[in-house]
Amino acid sequence: MKITDLVLYREPGHRDIIEQITALMEGSGEADPAGTAGALVEFAASHGFKGNLWHSLLAYVLATNENAFSIACEIRGKVRGTINELALHDFDIFRQWFEYDLKALGERIGCPIFGMLEHYESTGTHSQVFNRRIRDNIQNLSVALSKAGTPENWLDIITDFYRRFGVGKFGLHKAFRLEIKQEHMEIVPIKNIEHVYLDDLVGYESQKKKLIENTEAFVEGRQANNCLLYGDSGTGKSSSIKAILHKYYDQGLRMIEIYKHQFRDLSDVISQIKNRNYKFIIYMDDLSFEEFEIEYKYLKAIIEGGLEVKPANVLIYATSNRRHLIRENFSDKEEVREDMHRSDTVQEKLSLVARFGVTIYYGRPEPKEFKRIVTTLARRAGIDMPEEELLLEAGRWELSHGGISGRTAVQFITYLLGKKK
Repeated sequence: MKITDLVLYREPGHRDIIEQITALMEGSGEADPAGTAGALVEFAASHGFKGNLWHSLLAYVLATNENAFSIACEIRGKVRGTINELALHDFDIFRQWFEYDLKALGERIGCPIFGMLEHYESTGTHSQVFNRRIRDNIQNLSVALSKAGTPENWLDIITDFYRRFGVGKFGLHKAFRLEIKQEHMEIVPIKNIEHVYLDDLVGYESQKKKLIENTEAFVEGRQANNCLLYGDSGTGKSSSIKAILHKYYDQGLRMIEIYKHQFRDLSDVISQIKNRNYKFIIYMDDLSFEEFEIEYKYLKAIIEGGLEVKPANVLIYATSNRRHLIRENFSDKEEVREDMHRSDTVQEKLSLVARFGVTIYYGRPEPKEFKRIVTTLARRAGIDMPEEELLLEAGRWELSHGGISGRTAVQFITYLLGKKK
C-alpha cells in the first residue's frame, strides 16, 4: 500500500521516510536502506521516542495530521457519516504498515540495522519537539495500535485519542507565538514553556480568585470577559496568566502570545482558531501605547467586532503597568487646541480599557506581606536560615533591587540558593 492510496491522511509528516520504507518492503523503486534507517533514528532522537521506531513514526503521523476527520473528532469524540468509512479505509492502510517486520526486512535486503529499530533504546535526552507528556501519549497510542487488530478497533482507539488529547499542534501543545515564515504569518508552538502554578504566587488571593472565576466560565462555555491585569511591575500579573494556562489546559484551554507589532495579524489569527474545538486566550504582556502609536486600533477593532459575530472560543488577557494603557502627556489635555482632534484621539485610546470587562489590580505588597512572601518562598526552597536574619537580608536586598515586590522576593531567594554549596 502506498501513500497515494490514502484519502484523509494524504499529506502525512515525514512522508519521505514512509515512502522509503514502503518501497523497501515492496521491493519497488530505488531506496537507500542505510539513509532511511538514519532518518528514522534522527526522527526518534529529536522527538524522544524509543521502542519500535516505525510504529512511533506512524502513531506520530496520526496524532498530528489535521484533516476533516481528525478535526471533527477532537475533544467531541465519535462522529457520524461517510467520513467514518473513509477513515476506516485509511486506517486499514496504516494497519498494514504497522505489520511490517523490520527485522525480516533487514535480513532480506542485507541491512541488519533495521532489526535494531524495533527495540530502540533512546539516549535519555529530552525531546526537542515537545515535552515528555506529549511523547508518552504518542508512544502509548503506538502500543495500543500495535495490539488493535481490525480497522474498526483502530477507529475506536484513534477517535478516543483525538477526543482526549486533540490533534495537531493545538492538540499537542499548550502555548503558541506568531512567526513569519516564507512571508506568511504562522501560529507556532512554544516548545519549552515556563511551568508556573497559582500556588507559586504567594498572596494576591482575591486577584487570583477573580481570574479563576472568569477563566472557568470561559472553559465551561459560559459567558466570560476579556481581562486586563494592571499594576506595579513584578507583582505577578504575567505569572498569574501563565498559571491559568497550566490549570485549565486539560479542559481545552490554549494560549497564543502576541506582541504589539503583531496586532495587525489579529484578524488572521482569529480566523485560524475560531472553528477549532479549543478555548483560546490571546495573551498580551506589558500592553501600553505611546501617543504616536496606532496599533491600538487593530486591538480595538477585534474587541468591538464588526458585522461578524465574535468567536465564543476566543478571549484576550493582557497585562499592563498602566491603568489606562497609554501615557498621558500634557499635550493630550483638551485645553491644547493645536490639534482639534487630539482630545478625541486620546479618548479613543482611553476607551480601550472599557472593552476589558474584567480589570484586576496588582499592587506592591505591604512590608508585612513582603516578609510573608520571603519566608514562604524560603521555606519552599529549603533555605535553612534564622527568620530574623532572613528578613534582615531581604530588607537589604530590596533596597538595592527595585523595592518591595514579589519579583524582588523571588530574586532574593534565587540569590540565596546560588550561595549554597
